[in-house]
Amino acid sequence: MSPTVQAALTDAAARLRAAGIASPRTDARHLMAHALGIAPGRVTLHLHDPLAADPVARFEAALADRAAHRPVAQITGRRSFWGRDFRVSGDVLDPRPETETLVAQALGVSFARVLDLGTGSGCILLTLLAERGAATGLGTDVSEAALAVARDNAARLGLAGRAGFAAGDWYAPVEGRFDLVVSNPPYIAAAEMAGLSPEVARWEPHGALSPGPDGLAAYRSIAGGARAHLSPGGWLMVEIGAGQGAAVAAILREAGLEGAACHPDMDGRNRIAVARAPC
Repeated sequence: MSPTVQAALTDAAARLRAAGIASPRTDARHLMAHALGIAPGRVTLHLHDPLAADPVARFEAALADRAAHRPVAQITGRRSFWGRDFRVSGDVLDPRPETETLVAQALGVSFARVLDLGTGSGCILLTLLAERGAATGLGTDVSEAALAVARDNAARLGLAGRAGFAAGDWYAPVEGRFDLVVSNPPYIAAAEMAGLSPEVARWEPHGALSPGPDGLAAYRSIAGGARAHLSPGGWLMVEIGAGQGAAVAAILREAGLEGAACHPDMDGRNRIAVARAPC
């Protein structure tokens, strides 16, 4: 006799808890929704339904992956960001709620043309374009696999006509100037990598996590090329790691940018560093 959805969820949560998963019940529910092909919020409507063979197989495979600490977003292939669903894979960072702080900061200024350095899934660039219907933008990344994900997300969101993508290191493939340059670059110091959760250390692309010894190399590259690609008075906004605010602000000032400042996320921790090109 097939188990009910409720029974399968109860068993799954216990298995995930035993595997050291921090949120076993929530994760089990999301994986069940994935197996059933429904939205997570609709799982409660099916708790007393028996599970057919195909959903059981999909659920078991998903549970095995999660027990190995593979992120839920990689298993389901999707992540919600700023109210929209984005496709994700092991080739891109899993978009995090903290990065929405960067989007909020960027939407507080005027821009018609935006550049996203190290675009990954494209979630930052595409969200900004979706919120500003007349804007256009370019996303760059050294990873062709990541750019394939970003292009797919642009097509899914109906933004392919306003979003371009180019392969290359930071500004290498970039021409022209932009009103806004944004980036969530790698910023984890090499010595900190061993302390990351298994979900991050085992499954996310290391090149998108750490730029090397002090975690600041990416900011030096981004700041160093900013004035050549920002319009007069244009904004540079970057996500930063814990304790990096003063160092990144100094890097921005040394690059000739003005008004360098840091802004906190919802937890009160400095999350975004901003500066402007001279007018």
